[in-house]
Amino acid sequence: MQDWLRQQLAERRAADLYRQRRTLRGAQQPEVDVEGRQLLAFCSNDYLGLANHPDVKSAFVRAADTYGVGSGASHLVCGHSHEHHALEDELAAFTGRDRALLFSTGYMANTGVINALVGKGDAVFEDKLNHASLLDGGLSSGAKFQRFLHSDVAQLARKLDATAAAKKLVVVDGVFSMDGDLAPLDVIAPECANKRAWLMVDDAHGLGVLGKTGAGCAEHFALDQQQLPVLMGTFGKAFGTFGAFVAGSDDLIETLIQLTRTYIYTTALPPAVAAATRASLKLIQTETWRREALHARIAQFRSGARQLGLQLMDSDTAIQPILLGDAGRALAWSEKLAELGLWVGAIRPPTVPAGSARLRVTLSAAHTEIQVRQLLDGLASVERELGS
Repeated sequence: MQDWLRQQLAERRAADLYRQRRTLRGAQQPEVDVEGRQLLAFCSNDYLGLANHPDVKSAFVRAADTYGVGSGASHLVCGHSHEHHALEDELAAFTGRDRALLFSTGYMANTGVINALVGKGDAVFEDKLNHASLLDGGLSSGAKFQRFLHSDVAQLARKLDATAAAKKLVVVDGVFSMDGDLAPLDVIAPECANKRAWLMVDDAHGLGVLGKTGAGCAEHFALDQQQLPVLMGTFGKAFGTFGAFVAGSDDLIETLIQLTRTYIYTTALPPAVAAATRASLKLIQTETWRREALHARIAQFRSGARQLGLQLMDSDTAIQPILLGDAGRALAWSEKLAELGLWVGAIRPPTVPAGSARLRVTLSAAHTEIQVRQLLDGLASVERELGS
């Protein structure tokens, strides 16, 4: 076994695919202490700058004083607190759905919900660039698993026409986490309705950021509960906390409570996390300037990157990949930026397809105009040294 393990690690190092963890000594914010070194971070999903917000922290501390740290059990035993229930009600109102259901992680929400909704004799259709949790959920469900080319609605329609499955579930990311582009939900949703297929959207990277009120892709595309019946969102990105939820009709949520193994058989989120998330939700709804600031930083970065001749992808979201192609090249760029005090992650296969390694720049409302300029100056310096 040890020989096999060492071989696997050696192969990953040789292919420039070895992953390493870095240890932070402080809160998530633009300027972070990474193993004793100050870096300006452009790799966090804290899109609205709420992970270290004083109101969110205060809500967490107050709830911990009341409820303690652990929830003690699953929601269906004795772990469902007032904070959990209030958050579910507020999320339902925020997303325009009948009800919402909390999950301990986004991965558990996606795999659990797909497995609860489809099984043997059914069919599940997924975008090729879906998040790993969605793909794993489809593969483990027992339903016939089919992938369609990225955002290729015509191919999806042909696959839906060809199936004789009893139930058809179409699953897509709202915002694709490595490319930053949006699923064409304005086209996918009516296609699903025409083919009598259910639609599930993982809006982890859109929630809080897209839409007039921050309600995400559903609001951005004006899709109601009937048009988009299964809406999933997470709290570890724009909310700045932890956990996930699924929102939909009363019948959907009640069915998930009864059937979803990743909900039934796991400990509930700490009530203090739910309380902190309630505070985040209030800020998302009231402090609209955060979305405005984020979109201003996105526009600034894209304009500057284009002037540098960098190869951007088709994204108007906080996720701004710079396509470099080779894994070793992406790693070299990331390391050179770190030498300049800039932390930008190198994304390599298998997270992205072979030949499409990239720097994944993520922007936040907490970034200043000066900090984005520092990033652009750093990228210009690395481009001069290493070549585009």
